[in-house]
Amino acid sequence: MSRAQAGDEPSNQKPVNEIEIDELEGVGPATKAKLNSIGVVTLLDLAVKSPSEIADAMSSDLTRATEICNKARAKLVELKYFEDDFVPASEIYKRRKNIDRITTGSSNLDDLLAGGIETQAVTEFYGEFGSGKTQICHTLCVTSQTPRDQGGLGAHVVYVDTENTFRPERIAEIARSRGQDPDAILQGIIVAKAFNSSHQELIIGELGAQVRNWGVKLVVVDSAVAHYRAEFLGRGTLSERQQRLNRFMHSLVRTAEVYNLAVVVTNQVQSSPDTFFGDPTKATGGHVVAHTSTYRIYVRKSGKNRVARMVDSPYHAEREIVFVLNEKGIDDPAEETTRRKN
Repeated sequence: MSRAQAGDEPSNQKPVNEIEIDELEGVGPATKAKLNSIGVVTLLDLAVKSPSEIADAMSSDLTRATEICNKARAKLVELKYFEDDFVPASEIYKRRKNIDRITTGSSNLDDLLAGGIETQAVTEFYGEFGSGKTQICHTLCVTSQTPRDQGGLGAHVVYVDTENTFRPERIAEIARSRGQDPDAILQGIIVAKAFNSSHQELIIGELGAQVRNWGVKLVVVDSAVAHYRAEFLGRGTLSERQQRLNRFMHSLVRTAEVYNLAVVVTNQVQSSPDTFFGDPTKATGGHVVAHTSTYRIYVRKSGKNRVARMVDSPYHAEREIVFVLNEKGIDDPAEETTRRKN
């Protein structure tokens, strides 16, 4: 799925994000009320949800829910918001050239990501404590709100805080150091504190309203797996944990694609005792998180510097870069900044 260019929509056509679900055939007042209760108000909200989620909300069977989801998708294809099922690769290539990116604040890290954090994708940063994951998120909260000619998108941010690591005073410091108004930057960040995994899933389910109301272009989840790791202990709960986590991650993927925004998640690591050579740390969440993240970056400490390595990507090369943490959030090492200026 890929968002159509704004110019493709007829001027007299109602914006897609304003088409309510009751305009679909077969969605009456009772069904509308049930779907509204889980944050599904427009066709785009419906496109984000899976048929199983719709079935649960409607207290209906999966066949009926799938039918409604398919009708919504067909309507969005008709309005040229979604692509047809079969599209020439040349058309996809053309659209990807115009995809939006957000600067990370570090030229090195931007280079690793071929220009910055992509919209319509989930970018995962994982590493041990103190490796700079939250500092990357805090910096992105500032850079994403800067104008496009400065590497941002000039849009609001949703920050889902699951580990009580969000610090507005740090955001203010980064904003001042980067020549931005701290009050304006803080006003542009909508913070949602998730108290458990169920609450975390509920917050993501209600993202559609925030995107519509605030024009959000970046969603940060710091961290994605922490609550699941704490609540589901032992092998007996592993299956349920992975199913819930899989559903959550796929919701993020669909949200990024349908609303044309960037999603950044952080992840913890665990030690792998059966590793005899190399780094014994690996990301938590297993294959579920690994397969659903579009880009996966491992960050680690190296003296006073930080190292980021591209671990998994559909097209980026697997290589490493160096960045630092300072008053600007994340930045390039001083010697590289000096060399660029010269």
